[in-house]
Amino acid sequence: MSAEIIDGKAFAAALRGRIAEQVFAFVEAAGRPPGLAVVLVGDDPASAVYVRAKNKAVREAGMEGFEYRLPADVPQADLLALVDRLNADINVDGILVQLPLPDHIDERIVTTRIDPDKDVDGFHPVNAGRLATGLYGFVPCTPLGCLMLLKDRLGDLAGLDAVVIGRSNIVGKPMAQLLIRESCTVTVAHSKTKDLSSVVRRADIVVAAVGRPAMIRGEWIKPGATVIDVGINRTEDGLVGDVDFAGAASVAAAITPVPGGVGPMTIAVLLRNTLISAHRRARVPYEKDAL
Repeated sequence: MSAEIIDGKAFAAALRGRIAEQVFAFVEAAGRPPGLAVVLVGDDPASAVYVRAKNKAVREAGMEGFEYRLPADVPQADLLALVDRLNADINVDGILVQLPLPDHIDERIVTTRIDPDKDVDGFHPVNAGRLATGLYGFVPCTPLGCLMLLKDRLGDLAGLDAVVIGRSNIVGKPMAQLLIRESCTVTVAHSKTKDLSSVVRRADIVVAAVGRPAMIRGEWIKPGATVIDVGINRTEDGLVGDVDFAGAASVAAAITPVPGGVGPMTIAVLLRNTLISAHRRARVPYEKDAL
């Protein structure tokens, strides 16, 4: 068996195209573009690259980007004051404070300071609670992008056995909640799970988000399973995922590559969340099925 490659780059490009169309309609209705504020503290190279990519995508979608670059030694109080100003700014529909933050700043305090209805990253505890209880709220971009890829590939997910490997607040936990919402039978596994290979082997859906290169071996994958590899690990051989791609691709029905799988979906979903926030705040209807 040779797995179908799930082309996240193509899916994300199509989603971004639909978003751009709806942005144009929103501007016509609201008289302003959707606005996304991105705050970068310090000069972490990976964060800087990611912020540049986000800002480029914002411009291409016809949205307005507000970029704030603060020095690494900025006092926490100053960062919180900026968040407060952005919460009150009527032209800002989404606020994103790029993580990680310097050690002297408490990420939890900053995250919870963002207005939950502008929290397009979906990290605020209010939005986490909304997801867990089935209420409307913003969902973290990476797991929502994974779900979109799964539903595009498989259609109805009800009754499927899913294993999420990783339990972070950013990917693992919200991914499990999204799959539960789709009526999957969900197991959350991690590095301390006993007999992890057996747990993975029974899954129709495997979502790997542990941050360890090729930790999930090909022989662990159930024949015909769909594998979503969230990991992006820099090694001497280049970028690799959390899954042994060659081994898994020989038995899975479908698998995301690294790069070009889940990665492009994250920014596309960020734009989607910002657009939805703009519509809700301006009380302008939008085409839900297109997003």
